[in-house]
Amino acid sequence: MSPKLSPKKSVEGAVGGVAGSMLLTALYGWVFRDAMQAGMQEIILLSAISGVGALLSMIGDLAASAVKRNYEIKDYGTLIPGHGGILDRFDSVIFTAPVVYFLAAYLM
Repeated sequence: MSPKLSPKKSVEGAVGGVAGSMLLTALYGWVFRDAMQAGMQEIILLSAISGVGALLSMIGDLAASAVKRNYEIKDYGTLIPGHGGILDRFDSVIFTAPVVYFLAAYLM
């Protein structure tokens, strides 16, 4: 996807991640449709929101990688050994959470 920012990420992985996210959301919605009081239209909408969230999480991760590359740092911290710091655990959420919230709030 972006060899300079994150060489181990691939287009295939991105497509699989988005498709998997949407499929699992649809499956979850179908299994728990009665408990959620959701019809097929709501399940499809939730699945689409899930796909958007998956795409945005990749963008958030790549943005954090760009910051690290620009400042020539390997990790954001050493609190969690081998994980690149706390920000690496939440970089995708920074972009994803607000958009998914507003999509769900206004479309549902």
